[in-house]
Amino acid sequence: MLKPKLAATLKNQISERFGLAVGGAILASAAALTGVAGTAPASPAGHVAAPEVQHETRQEAHQLSYGLDISNYEPLYDWSASSAQFGIVKATEGTGFRDASFARHWRELGDKGIVRGAYHYGHPGNDPIAEADHFLSVLNAQPAKPGDLLVLDLETSDGRSVEQVNAWARAWLSHVKAKTGVTPMFYSGWNFADTYGKGLAEYPLWVAHYGRAKGAVTPPADWKSWTIHQYTDSPIDQNVSALSPDQLRGLGRPA
Repeated sequence: MLKPKLAATLKNQISERFGLAVGGAILASAAALTGVAGTAPASPAGHVAAPEVQHETRQEAHQLSYGLDISNYEPLYDWSASSAQFGIVKATEGTGFRDASFARHWRELGDKGIVRGAYHYGHPGNDPIAEADHFLSVLNAQPAKPGDLLVLDLETSDGRSVEQVNAWARAWLSHVKAKTGVTPMFYSGWNFADTYGKGLAEYPLWVAHYGRAKGAVTPPADWKSWTIHQYTDSPIDQNVSALSPDQLRGLGRPA
């Protein structure tokens, strides 16, 4: 996330990302957490090699969960060999765009059995209900599992005011919640969330803040806590969650 999402841009950049891979280390502490990510070569089969995560423990350590978010930028990412404990993949954008790699990623995440989620990239210049229904139509065409996470990715105002963007987000989030029984997550960069996200604290926060070490981020706007911290997009979007995998599942689809 936090990169151009339009379909035309995706088509031009897909081939550039085939060889990317991730190496990561989850460092956990009770107060502040730091970490470094590296790269690895693509596998011989042409899939993007999965990250290898080494867990370092300290006395009084609290283990964070490690996860990735993926879109058409990484269409061949190999989930079967991934060390991620959760994966969230792009499903839709606007009122008509469908991520071409969504079905494959969704299936592989289901086969692997880790926590999975789907996100929609929103455009406040459109009708929020039309965008929400587009997301749900694509999502509902795929098999569902208890614990599947739903996410609104909101990073642009489309020239709308703070009040208009905030109202748009409320409408999208409440519509998806009413249709699915799931309280969706709200994803954005820290500054955008702090400006446009006031009053949305009932929705779990997934915040991007690349200037902070893993987990060392304070919640913006009215949120009292964060659920997922996206700490880098190099060479791929990497995240840690303050929740365990089972706790993350508790935020998703009911059994």
